[in-house]
Amino acid sequence: MEQTRALNALEPFLALSKSATSPRAAADLITQATSAPNTYVFAELLQTPNIQKLKDSSEYASHYTLLEIFAWGTWEDYKLQQSSLPKLSAQQHQKLLLLSLLPLSHSHETLTYTSLLAALDLPTTRSLEELITSAIYAGLLTATLDPAHSLVAVTSVAPLRDLAPGSLPAMQAALASWSNRCDAALLDLEARVAEVRKAAIDREKTRRKKERVQEVAMMSMEEKGGQKRSVSGLGDEDIMDIDQESGSGRTFRGAKRGPGGSFGGTFSGLGRRLN
Repeated sequence: MEQTRALNALEPFLALSKSATSPRAAADLITQATSAPNTYVFAELLQTPNIQKLKDSSEYASHYTLLEIFAWGTWEDYKLQQSSLPKLSAQQHQKLLLLSLLPLSHSHETLTYTSLLAALDLPTTRSLEELITSAIYAGLLTATLDPAHSLVAVTSVAPLRDLAPGSLPAMQAALASWSNRCDAALLDLEARVAEVRKAAIDREKTRRKKERVQEVAMMSMEEKGGQKRSVSGLGDEDIMDIDQESGSGRTFRGAKRGPGGSFGGTFSGLGRRLN
């Protein structure tokens, strides 16, 4: 959305560039474009024929260099060539500071108040906070100020800076390096997943083996318990019947079943036999 708004803001200046046939008119157009609100991309304006002619103008070539700085440079770049470049208006100065915030915000090391104040040549902390607030409202940054710790927490940066000539190979190399790191991370994750799966399978095998051992032990105990119960479950009468059949204990079994109780019947029977 920010890119669309910035491109729409540049459209009138692209149309005016067709009629800016003189170097003076082209230089004035650059001043207007870099001062206008919402214009943050300038690559298309740089490529227009009448602006390109300024590179060969001894008087206005500095305006073309200034437009290049607005397209992909920073406040530091302007300071290095300040003596040979047009003086900035208040609007241009503010615009260039806002654009300089974007590349600075890509590095967490530069997001302290101290580093930002030095990089942007701002006099006070209040002026820095006002600049960052303006960038947030303009949709250039999504950030939070932390005055207590003198930090700026940036969560997103609008993709509004143009690419400098020769920057594409470096960007391709950076993307290739990032892709290689992603591939390495994926391989490491796949290896870890395989290890976790193998460990889970081994644990399941061990669990099933233990369960099988316990089942066999329980079945063995149950079989032994059944045999003991079959022997110990015989009653007294059953044991006496066994003894009677073997020829022993006949008197005692009769005593037990005789009238009058256990031993009374036995002694009375003996008395009759003796008589």
